[in-house]
Amino acid sequence: MSGRSSIHSGSVLARLLWLVIVSSAASCCCSSAAVNISTSSDVIVRCMEREKHALLQFKQGLVDDSNALASWESKEDCCEWGGVACDNQTGHVIMLDLYYNLLGGEIGPSLLELPYLYYLDLGYNSFNGTIPKSIGSLSRLKVLKLAFNFFSGSIPPQLGNLSNLHTLDLSSNSVTFENLKWVSQLSSLRYLNMSYLNFSRAVNWPQSISQLPSLMELRLILCQLPDVDMASLSFINSSTSLQVLHLPYNFLGSSVFCWIGNVSRNLVSIDLHDNRMKGPIPNAFTNMDFLLSLDLSYNQLEGGIPKSFRSLCRLETLNLLSNNFSDRLEQSIGNLSCAQDTLKSLYLGDNLWWGSFPDDLTRFVSLQELDIDNATMSGSLPKSFRQLSQLRTLRLGHNRLSGSFPDVTGLSLLSTIDLSHNQLNGSLHDSLGQLSSLTEIDLSRNSLNVVLTEVHFLNLSQLLHVDVSYNPAFSFRVSLSWNPPFQLDELKMASCKVGPAFPKWTLTQRRLSRLDLSNAGISDSIPDNFWDLPCSLSLLNLSINQIHGRFPNLTSRNCRIYLIDLSSNRFCGALPPFHKNVSALLLSKNKFTGDLSSICSTQAPSLEILDLFYNLLSGELPNCWFQFKELLALNLANNSFSGKIPSSFGSLESLYQLQLQRNNFSGELPSLENCTRLVLVDLGFNNLSGKIQAWIGSSLKEMWVLQLRSNHFCGSIPSSICSLPLIRVLDLSQNNISGVLPRCLNNLTAFSLVSQEVDDLPVPSDFVLQHIWKGAEREYRQDVRYLRSFDISSNNLTGVIPENITYMLGLRSLNLSRNNLTGLIPGKFGQLEVLEVLDLSRNHLSGSIPDSFTNLHSLAVLNLSINNLSGRIPSSTQLLTFIESSFAGNVGLCGTQLNTKCPGDGPSEDPEVTGGAESDGFITTGFYVSIEIGFFTGFVGVCLTLLRKTSWRCSSV
Repeated sequence: MSGRSSIHSGSVLARLLWLVIVSSAASCCCSSAAVNISTSSDVIVRCMEREKHALLQFKQGLVDDSNALASWESKEDCCEWGGVACDNQTGHVIMLDLYYNLLGGEIGPSLLELPYLYYLDLGYNSFNGTIPKSIGSLSRLKVLKLAFNFFSGSIPPQLGNLSNLHTLDLSSNSVTFENLKWVSQLSSLRYLNMSYLNFSRAVNWPQSISQLPSLMELRLILCQLPDVDMASLSFINSSTSLQVLHLPYNFLGSSVFCWIGNVSRNLVSIDLHDNRMKGPIPNAFTNMDFLLSLDLSYNQLEGGIPKSFRSLCRLETLNLLSNNFSDRLEQSIGNLSCAQDTLKSLYLGDNLWWGSFPDDLTRFVSLQELDIDNATMSGSLPKSFRQLSQLRTLRLGHNRLSGSFPDVTGLSLLSTIDLSHNQLNGSLHDSLGQLSSLTEIDLSRNSLNVVLTEVHFLNLSQLLHVDVSYNPAFSFRVSLSWNPPFQLDELKMASCKVGPAFPKWTLTQRRLSRLDLSNAGISDSIPDNFWDLPCSLSLLNLSINQIHGRFPNLTSRNCRIYLIDLSSNRFCGALPPFHKNVSALLLSKNKFTGDLSSICSTQAPSLEILDLFYNLLSGELPNCWFQFKELLALNLANNSFSGKIPSSFGSLESLYQLQLQRNNFSGELPSLENCTRLVLVDLGFNNLSGKIQAWIGSSLKEMWVLQLRSNHFCGSIPSSICSLPLIRVLDLSQNNISGVLPRCLNNLTAFSLVSQEVDDLPVPSDFVLQHIWKGAEREYRQDVRYLRSFDISSNNLTGVIPENITYMLGLRSLNLSRNNLTGLIPGKFGQLEVLEVLDLSRNHLSGSIPDSFTNLHSLAVLNLSINNLSGRIPSSTQLLTFIESSFAGNVGLCGTQLNTKCPGDGPSEDPEVTGGAESDGFITTGFYVSIEIGFFTGFVGVCLTLLRKTSWRCSSV
């Protein structure tokens, strides 16, 4: 159920905020009513001196920085004080309402001097300390609200003495308790809210709650309610008038249905979302004739909507989002037939429903919200769809719907349409332009064949969000002078036919926050007045077009913009100083020229991402990078920069991605040991020299990728390189590195583990890596997590291959070729069972190929050529797929792959020795291509042989 996982945390916060607002509103209403009591009579009755003195003592213990209790003066009648209400006949204080007065401090014992108090609301303040036990002595108290404070310690069980209490709200505090026996004594209680308290140790909570005969509303939201067996509970004293039951964000299992089915038949609202309920929905709702709202979303429920729902004839809201329902959708909808006149909101998305859009749904004439997003629904929308005249929100995205956009004539209230990620392939009905209430439309990632004209927008004056991205046949035909009737907040037309001319009507949109015209076929220049961007704009994406011209100087713009993406266009000329409030500037694959000297005059403290990859930039880099303290990713690769890498790079402590490959940088690498967050460093294909510094291993513990290929680094590999636990790509090839391979390579954890946990580590969304794999350069993004590559080829290494390299069990590519390694190939090489590429060629290795090579079942590329290996090539189905070039230049080797018989196999002609006159050039892509062709041919041959020799194949199983 991944369709909503990215927004689930956002929806949780939204719901919690809603609950806070609702609670606040309810409390405000109560407050107003309470304070007015003392002024409802014409008879003037002054408050009791003793009670006034008690209130003044209470005030002395408070912190009142906002001066909310300014009216509490000793010379005044306390019945006139703010938040105080008295009995009109006796003058006794009966209500104290200090809700949301920003008060702090502790509650003193003086409240005991208010014996006639029946209403106490101290909610939404900053009171701390413990809840006083003395509150339990206020015997006349009917309403007690202490919500949203900082009370701590245990809840005093003396609260159970408040036998007249009908409203108790202790929500959002830090109090603790192990049982709720005191709650069961509150026989008059009608409203109980203990949301956001920790119930994890209160295993008896269902028993206590079930003994409240008058309870009408129960709210235990986000309480860590443990899953306890409720099947054996006694319901003798249970409330028969319970109407509201809200228990979301807990750990409740499916046994809660048994409790619900026995508690009350008068339930109006049930909310159990975000719990741990599994299996099918039981028949607990059969006799709930008054139920209006049911929320079972974000659980693990299965099956479909049960037949017992046929009795829910008053149901208005049903939320089953994000479960594992897999029933036929039409059948489940049929079980809601009794509610077809009342149902207003239906949420069924993020499930595994199958079948087409149910025709029966069009009979639900009161339906206002319909969400069946991400539900594998197929077919087309029926013509009767237009009967849903009350519909306001339609979300059917991420399905398999086909056909045309439906006729929406008569759906005048529709404000949101989401049909994204489907297979719609027809046209747009002109009736779309009549939806005068429409604010949001998302048709992205379909195959709509539409020519969008002004008619489609005729009356859409309320439109705010438009996303028609990734409809390759979607085009626009509007006049150059068109002035749309709307002001958009968001416009996304990526991968549509917008061009070749730049859409000048977008200049009329002065409230845009996001504009995406990427890959839209635009081959025009941008009008000058376009760059007078509205301050609301936070994202501008014009990438992958053929837009030409110069990038203007935007330094005078004072508004913040998060992203400007102009990559893959034809912008040219020198770069201006960067926009001072931009966070991400992506200008790769253009034709910008000149140097970067202008950045030193740039005050861009918010810059996080700078991508200038593949331009025509040159010159030395200025040494003023310390001013970009927030910089996370810097890509200057594939330009013609020269000179030394600036030392000020070492001050970029937030940097996690540094790509300077394919330039002309020279000199030694400056210290980056303070850049401890670095994940990717690619300095390949430059003229850098000096030793590989020890701080790389000792300081850069977060490193995933280190590529220093094709430079002039020298000296030995420092042993600290083995201290990179997360390294996935280590490429030191084509340098002048000497010495021996470190004996600690097995300490490279990501290389040594074959673990899903390692593969699942998160990758930054903007991560891009250019890496040579199987002889060809590839681009990796999120799939970098699966790479495990160690390449130290084309250096001057000597000595033997250490045996601990065979414990790097997660390796998928190992290249030690073109060195001066000697000795035997370690016998345990066969342990590297996920190895796909192995190149040990052009060394001085001797001895035989270990028999364990037969275990390398994943091997696709193998090169052992030009060594001193001897003996028989081990025989396995996988090794038989490799052709002669994989083993050539080893005079003593014999076997089928070389067409050479081994001693004892019978006479054969001497094989022609290859490789003696072979040039010492690098292995080409053609070499790998020939290997892959040989692998395929050999594999097919072996499969045909196995199919023909059935008896031999079966006997080897």
